[in-house]
Amino acid sequence: MSLASLRQSSIYGNFRLYFLLDIQKTSTIRKQTSTNIIMEEDLVSNFTRFFYKKTSFNPFVIGITLTLLALLVAITLVLPQQTESVLSSIKQGIFTHFSWFYVLAFSIFICFLIILSVSSVGSIRLGANEEDPEFSFFSWIAMLFAAGMGVGLMFFGVAEPLSHFSSNITIGGIEHKEKEAILFTLFHWGIHAWGVYAVIALALAYFGFRYKLPLALRSCFYPLLKERINGKMGDFIDIIALIATLFGIITTLGFGASQLGAGLESIGVLSSNSFNAQIVIIITVMIIAVLSAVSGVGKGVKMLSEINLFLAIFLLLFVLIAGPTLYLLSAFSDNLGTYFSNVVNLSFKTYVYETSNMSWFTGWTILYWAWWCSWAPFVGLFIARISRGRTIREFIFGVLAVPSLFCILWFTVFGNTAIWIDMHQANGLLSSMVGSPEKLLFKFFTYLPWPLLTGGVALVVISLFFVTSADSGIYVLNNIASRDKSLDSPKWQAAMWGIIMMIISIVLLGAGGLGALQTMTLIVALPFAMMMLVMCLSLWKALIADKKYFETKVSPTSSFWTGGRWKDRLDKMLNQTQEKDILKFLKYTALPAMRELRQEMIAMHNLNVEIVEHLTNDDDEDNFVEIIIKKESMRDFMYGIKSVSHEVSEQLINDDNLPHIQHSITYLPMTYFFDGRVGYDVQYMSRSEIIADILKQYERYLTLLDDVGQELMAHEQTELAE
Repeated sequence: MSLASLRQSSIYGNFRLYFLLDIQKTSTIRKQTSTNIIMEEDLVSNFTRFFYKKTSFNPFVIGITLTLLALLVAITLVLPQQTESVLSSIKQGIFTHFSWFYVLAFSIFICFLIILSVSSVGSIRLGANEEDPEFSFFSWIAMLFAAGMGVGLMFFGVAEPLSHFSSNITIGGIEHKEKEAILFTLFHWGIHAWGVYAVIALALAYFGFRYKLPLALRSCFYPLLKERINGKMGDFIDIIALIATLFGIITTLGFGASQLGAGLESIGVLSSNSFNAQIVIIITVMIIAVLSAVSGVGKGVKMLSEINLFLAIFLLLFVLIAGPTLYLLSAFSDNLGTYFSNVVNLSFKTYVYETSNMSWFTGWTILYWAWWCSWAPFVGLFIARISRGRTIREFIFGVLAVPSLFCILWFTVFGNTAIWIDMHQANGLLSSMVGSPEKLLFKFFTYLPWPLLTGGVALVVISLFFVTSADSGIYVLNNIASRDKSLDSPKWQAAMWGIIMMIISIVLLGAGGLGALQTMTLIVALPFAMMMLVMCLSLWKALIADKKYFETKVSPTSSFWTGGRWKDRLDKMLNQTQEKDILKFLKYTALPAMRELRQEMIAMHNLNVEIVEHLTNDDDEDNFVEIIIKKESMRDFMYGIKSVSHEVSEQLINDDNLPHIQHSITYLPMTYFFDGRVGYDVQYMSRSEIIADILKQYERYLTLLDDVGQELMAHEQTELAE
């Protein structure tokens, strides 16, 4: 062998050796990689099984929400001033450019609820028709207050009337300023506030208990989205609701801790309202709330709510008796009249013609409207949960009328008393403290007997309101974040939500970042308000379908069924009829029946009877047959059957369990009458049954001739020219 050949063979041998070694190495790496992938897949699979077994969370919803929350908290801590400045600018822009939208939206909500309550759909029950309410009326109302606005009533019962009384929004003499101050307060806390809660709670309760859909916001859009509510679109709806609820509860918890601390300081329990004291308050409230949440909404919240309502009524009666009682009783009647006589005007007022009051309008009314919207998912879901078994009319009355009347009474007693004391005893001292509502309430009690007692009771009421809000909030958070609303959430999830809210509240309270979170909550309220308008449309569509469904009687055709020919009828029921089938029915069943009846009426009873027919080809939808029995002094009796087309929904066509439905249009033989009454389907009738049906209608015609028929059928009939 030559040197060149040897070298070439050597090179080839080395290359082959390197190639084989490389293959072996690559094979080893692939085996290791494959092993790693299998281990990773097993790890992911094990984690997924663990996640679905140990939690009730929807991973996409909970993941996105907690990520956004962590991101906002981190940005707020790193750039607190810049973050709050940007968010405040966005909020102010929304309030300035969309104030008209909030005004119209809230008015639409109220009108929508009123229409439902007075219409026939008001009798529809939130559940099965025979279902009874889950809670007594008193317990139900107590829980409404606790979850709705209990804390707000305590702090703003004195502060808001005094604030409006001291501002330029009220004009005229002292009495007129006081009257307007109470009016504006009642407008912010009356039916409009509860109307937002009522809309979302009604939709949730209706679809949850009537349609048997999950008690979730996505279910409220089922008539519009159908099965898409179970996809990503439904997830995004839940994410918006979860963010608004979580942000709202955290900011309330943080600010509430500072308010409770100020109250404890005012009555001498704390030497100062320090940050450490507020931390203790937050931890205490959350521990009680978690323990109450673990016990279940039917136990914990119900018991705490009833205790709290009793204590709140005690405070109300105490101030009424200890204050200017006769003056307050007269003011209550006056405030009722003032509120109801001005509520329509205020509902649509945007202050476009009073630009000097625009800043007050956006800073008070629009701020309130946005805040009620941001709290609507939380409060609405809780109200829905406790409203099973009530009729729509009872629900709207309970959620709108009763709480609104109580709010009018509350602000009359506390607001009018505060203004009266400020004018006659405090010499304006209370008005000067409107910027510190947490201190103002307890300062107000010092002008009444036993301030330590009333201040202590007020603190207990405020604390219980916070506990019930946090308690029901944990339930709502678990519900929104759940992948399956029928699953019972593990108890550790209640503790998890409590810890998350507690830690974030403490961190942001210490860093001064709660304002940014509150602003973000108000920003999220705008898209949610838009969603609520769509929700109203969805609910209306569902209620119309509900009414039609439950009012539909058994087909008149079936009243003739005796069990004979049941196989033929079953075959017709499970096959879509087309125009050729209707033409066949008209030719060989309906028309012979009419001819047989006509012959009998003429031969045996000497009646003037004629038959009109229009039977052409298979594609003509105008095919019909009529039998007419003529009368000289009255309008002729006419019984007709015609071919009518009906569209079939795509959902039914695509349903694998309904293989007999294949066409997008089906045809039915429908009756029609001389007097314009609504007809019915007669496709299952035989010849003799059609004759019986004609005679039944003719008997009705003869019976009415001696009664109201004289009014309706004695005049000559004319048709309008086209």
